[in-house]
Amino acid sequence: MWDALATHISESTGEPFELLQKKPVGGGCINDAYRLEGRDQDYFVKLNHAGALEMFEAEADGLREIAGTKTIRVPSPICSGTTGAQAYFVMEFINLGGGGSQFQLGECLARLHAVPQSRYGWHRDNTIGATPQPNLAGDDWVEFLREHRLGFQFRLAKQNGMAFNGSEDLLRQLDAFFDGYQPKPSLLHGDLWSGNVASDENGGPVIFDPATYCGDREAEFGLTEMFGGFGTDFWSGYESVLPLEDGYGTRKLIYRLYHTLNHFNLFGIGYAGSAQSLVDQLLRLA
Repeated sequence: MWDALATHISESTGEPFELLQKKPVGGGCINDAYRLEGRDQDYFVKLNHAGALEMFEAEADGLREIAGTKTIRVPSPICSGTTGAQAYFVMEFINLGGGGSQFQLGECLARLHAVPQSRYGWHRDNTIGATPQPNLAGDDWVEFLREHRLGFQFRLAKQNGMAFNGSEDLLRQLDAFFDGYQPKPSLLHGDLWSGNVASDENGGPVIFDPATYCGDREAEFGLTEMFGGFGTDFWSGYESVLPLEDGYGTRKLIYRLYHTLNHFNLFGIGYAGSAQSLVDQLLRLA
């Protein structure tokens, strides 16, 4: 397998790559990951079962689209494919660290969100974690949110044995949260939490492991506040470029619910109580 990866890297870059050493990289719960060390260049590779190739190809498309905005750094995709029973996705190796400027991270993310997009959704479906994420393009954000985000997760939860009380009522009442607020489509990372953010060798912000689509920019923050790691400097940097609008404090609960439901569908009953509490809170606010 490793010889096949080295050959594909060489073919994709046009430069011979000799694999000298591979080192496991931790931090993920879905894929195995390695640093591939060569004589003059290192790469980062994710591995999964062969059926995960489409997931990797969608991730590569997301990285390319974010990179194309020239607003924030992401790892450059190199190649992907299957060998034997495994799918692989090779990308640029960035020597990631902490300690970068959260203010700069906020600025760069706001610039990403400010790039005009034509429709909600995306040109292909992808995944959020290991969960399918449908991205059928459309012009109605609330309908997209109702059908392809919350509705999809509620239906998946029901398949997983959990029917959340009030879910249908909440879906019917979603329009009430958007009175006077018409979000423009923004290109989103889609899975933004502290584990998918770092700084490069120059201290500049880097984001990775996207679940890219175009949506309300506020949806980007549904996960950021679940696990912390984004301080006041981040929000100051973001709002110095693109201030948040009135009503965000309520709408963010909708976007947090999406990720909480996804965590229930991925990891189980430990997230059920939080999801039900969010449904109840939103129904009181509708």
